[in-house]
Amino acid sequence: MPPIVDAKLWSRWTNCKPFLVREGALGRTPLAGTLALGDRNAIRGQHPCSSSSWTGTAFALVLLSAMVTILYARVLVPWAQQLWGDPNYGHGLLVPVFSGYLLWRERQRWRASPLEASDWGLPIMLCAIGLLILGTLGAEHFTARVSLLMLISGIIVFLGGWKTLRSIAFPIGYLVFMIPLPSIVYYQLTFPLQLWASRLGAGGLVVLGVHAIREGNLLILPNCTLDVVEACSGIRSLLSLLAAAVGYLYLAERSTWKRCVLVTLTIPAAIVTNGFRLVSAGLLSFVFGPEVDSGAFHSVLGLAFLALAFLSILLVHRSLLPQGQRTTPQLS
Repeated sequence: MPPIVDAKLWSRWTNCKPFLVREGALGRTPLAGTLALGDRNAIRGQHPCSSSSWTGTAFALVLLSAMVTILYARVLVPWAQQLWGDPNYGHGLLVPVFSGYLLWRERQRWRASPLEASDWGLPIMLCAIGLLILGTLGAEHFTARVSLLMLISGIIVFLGGWKTLRSIAFPIGYLVFMIPLPSIVYYQLTFPLQLWASRLGAGGLVVLGVHAIREGNLLILPNCTLDVVEACSGIRSLLSLLAAAVGYLYLAERSTWKRCVLVTLTIPAAIVTNGFRLVSAGLLSFVFGPEVDSGAFHSVLGLAFLALAFLSILLVHRSLLPQGQRTTPQLS
């Protein structure tokens, strides 16, 4: 695709003439017409701008980032407030931190990627802005937030090319875990999870000798009634466990099929451990009274079983390793 933006525009931003990041910029210099291809490549390597091409791209990236922040101000503020105030998405605050760590950890790899800027980034950015407009007019926060990731990808393609985007695809894609689910999807998931959790809880209590009757999402015990509300459905632990498992497997496992299997196993692991949590809460309420399953103790119990679910993923991962490698996986 022929370049849309002339190199002189970028050279004014970077104080470097010509700006060699944009494809074909060298070919516009008067000297380029008199040189053979090999001589051009030699000059490209010796030109002082070639050593600062990443600096120029970084400057343009910072400038565009400031513009994006202004453009998405009305999206970012309520988004941050929801991540801070909604316990279902509290893990979302750690997602950009982990993505930033991955970018720093793999900096040698993406810095080694050749800067082959592509004008295909421009239509990607335009599509992202279109999604932002649609999401804003339709009050659909999910669409507006997804458009931000698309816009970031478009900027990377426009400045660095497809190879650069490919080298940092996972840290960018991992940001999906900080986007809250659409309301219609959230409620479609929570209701069946509530029923499964209440069934597991009632069955576990009966096995332990506690007389329990389930009516919908209610667990009726001899001395109290437990209401399996949306927060107890397990959706919170499921979303957090998915984010943690995907990040761990990216660092600790290279096999694609093992990653897929273990990520899939996070769903039943979250459901089963949430059922165990309800059994524990019901047993404690039966022995010590319903007031024990409230406040800080309720949160600690949830974190404990979330850790148990993550530990089960680690154990399954360890069992899939060859016999001689069944030690603590190295985060390579």
